[in-house]
Amino acid sequence: MNDDPLYEKARQSALRYLLYRGRSIKEVQTKLAQKGFGATVIGKVVDRFTDLGYLDDKNFAGQWAKSLAVSRLWGDRKIEISLFEKGISRDLIKEAIAEAREEKDERRAIEELVEKRLRRESECEVFSYKGKRRLTQSLAGRGFPVGLILDVLKNMKENCCVNDKV
Repeated sequence: MNDDPLYEKARQSALRYLLYRGRSIKEVQTKLAQKGFGATVIGKVVDRFTDLGYLDDKNFAGQWAKSLAVSRLWGDRKIEISLFEKGISRDLIKEAIAEAREEKDERRAIEELVEKRLRRESECEVFSYKGKRRLTQSLAGRGFPVGLILDVLKNMKENCCVNDKV
């Protein structure tokens, strides 16, 4: 497309960067700037890759949010921060998170993480005051709202106690 050797070098560099995983437009721009390419060349590469469909922030945000929500079991707050750091707009972030939560909502993700903890520790340890505090801090660090965490823990503890008495 272009006989400019600088453009070709930037294009090759961006292609190598995109080989590992999808990237946002901002990530590619930042990477090329770190490698010393000028704004004009970066703009040409980004425009070309956007036209070809290699760079699409909406698609990237959807895939990234789904990966973090479903596979890594992150809360919406942490996913939002991650996408924002990658240069995704607030509107696309909300859309991507909503799409990811169709597959697995925050409540279910918290339940899975608590069940995972219950496989390692006894119910007494997990639902003790100290255990709940540690678990709440851990889950809040993953981006889940504290109110939802406490609600899920309360429901799970009630269910465990009901099952024990039967």
